[in-house]
Amino acid sequence: MPVMSYKSFKLALAGIVLLAVAGCDKVNETPAANAGGDTKPAATGGDTTTAANRPASTGEGNTATGDTIPIGIVASMSGPQQPWGVDCVNGAKLAVDEFNKAGGINGKKVILFPMDDASKADQGKSAVEKLIGDNKVLAIIGEVASGITLQMAPTCQAKGVPDVAVGATRDEITDIGNEIFRVCYTDALQGPVMAQFAYKDLGLRKVAMMTDKTQPYSTGLSKSFAAAFTKLGGTIVKEEFYETGQTQFTAQLTNLQKLNPEGVFASGYFPEVGPMVKQAADDGMKIPFFGGDGWDTNNIAQTGGKAIIGDYYCNHYTNDEKSPEVQNFLTKWTAAYNSKPATAMGALGYDATAVVLNGLKNAKGLNSKDLRDAIDNTVDFKGVTGSITLKGHHGDPPKRALVVQVQPQGTIFKAAIDPSQLTN
Repeated sequence: MPVMSYKSFKLALAGIVLLAVAGCDKVNETPAANAGGDTKPAATGGDTTTAANRPASTGEGNTATGDTIPIGIVASMSGPQQPWGVDCVNGAKLAVDEFNKAGGINGKKVILFPMDDASKADQGKSAVEKLIGDNKVLAIIGEVASGITLQMAPTCQAKGVPDVAVGATRDEITDIGNEIFRVCYTDALQGPVMAQFAYKDLGLRKVAMMTDKTQPYSTGLSKSFAAAFTKLGGTIVKEEFYETGQTQFTAQLTNLQKLNPEGVFASGYFPEVGPMVKQAADDGMKIPFFGGDGWDTNNIAQTGGKAIIGDYYCNHYTNDEKSPEVQNFLTKWTAAYNSKPATAMGALGYDATAVVLNGLKNAKGLNSKDLRDAIDNTVDFKGVTGSITLKGHHGDPPKRALVVQVQPQGTIFKAAIDPSQLTN
């Protein structure tokens, strides 16, 4: 089959997929927290699109004064998303410490202001307002969750302060305006990546889906996967639904088991996916489960038990990858924290912060407007999670995606898939 270009791939998906998240949009992203978010058409975030095509901010932003340069980060340092938030902030701190030790900007040091949103979208919005208004930050880093990012980003856009999202994969986030960027891939990539992996690598032809109907990330990712899997020639035998916080899945799993699927795509988050897979095994479903970056935490091997060992999910990063960038990052992380990152958000938090710091080095002045322009002109920045180019890409860097396999102590690297490797 012919290989599609990244641009063609994104355009083809935009017309058929209602996408959400990231990856990562994470836990507690309820329809109430994202009112109206699902009514917007899917974005074509991977196309070569100039910043001029996005709404331009009229906000004045902030200017650094004195001997420090203030930068804010909003993360879920408490609540259900805590594993992502803690890693994200630690990654940001690591990047800032390195930058300051190297001299900062003309002797001025960056000061990082972390704020906890407690895994709640409204608190994320309040945190951004405080950071911009009280702390006078030049830029915001965050969030991991698309649902929280969707609440934060309009304030950044209105105030003229750039926001670099960490793991928010929902496509339309960057459509909010020219102040909004991300360092992760989008859902338009990870759904088809897992569809191709299931169809070609696992050899599956009949797949069921388990979807969290309260999470736009999950519903959108399921649609993305289903569209790509059926286009490859596979069949979705049935889609069952559950809700965030649910602990028993017997009814849904029984319905699926009757149809003898060869595998199950579970598009939700690890707090539910782990117990779900364990219950499936207890009920006699000895088939592979696989999903998206919402599975990302070492805890999934604990909540899923032996049943989830050997299953797969899409991710941005794994400690198991042997590239020099990853191994160098792990050396620095271990020296700072005496452990390895528990989630991919450590590396993505580091990369998001590094992109902002690189922007500071290239900005004409130490103010939000010049920093935004410098971030928007990022080309081939060598991040831990891959090369990051934002120039001409609507705030969305074309990124590869990884497929990882769950192991008792974390994950192991299975494949790295570039958009150009996805077949029609």
